[in-house]
Amino acid sequence: MATAMIVYASLTGNTEECTDIIEKAFEELGVDVEVVDCMQADPEDFLDVDICLVGTYTYGNDANLPDEIVDFYEELSEIDLTGKLFGTYGSGDTFYEKFCKSVDDFTEQFKAVGAIEGAESVKVDLDPNEEDVAKLKLFAKTLVEKQAST
Repeated sequence: MATAMIVYASLTGNTEECTDIIEKAFEELGVDVEVVDCMQADPEDFLDVDICLVGTYTYGNDANLPDEIVDFYEELSEIDLTGKLFGTYGSGDTFYEKFCKSVDDFTEQFKAVGAIEGAESVKVDLDPNEEDVAKLKLFAKTLVEKQAST
């Protein structure tokens, strides 16, 4: 059975809702999944799973990483995840010029430590609508299929 760990940060509940959708999709696909709030997460735990995920929102006009996930982001740079499968997702507001930039930041951080992108990032405008739910389920399915083929 494939294993996955989802680390997330959510302020308004939108990214948490995305996380719940992905978690349920993984469970339906037979994946043993653990969900961890970013404040309790340790990047080294990614070494023990097949699929590594980070979900985050983007904060403010300058498109900053949320304060609560900065330590996790920095510690992630110290872990060798060569060959590990990863996925990133998050919520944002298209009102801002740098929509969901924190999702891109984590994608780049994962690549920098040798991880392999298993599915294209999913970026949700505010809370997930019906189309976003379908994208998040496909995201989970794509990651599982990629993991099974490696």
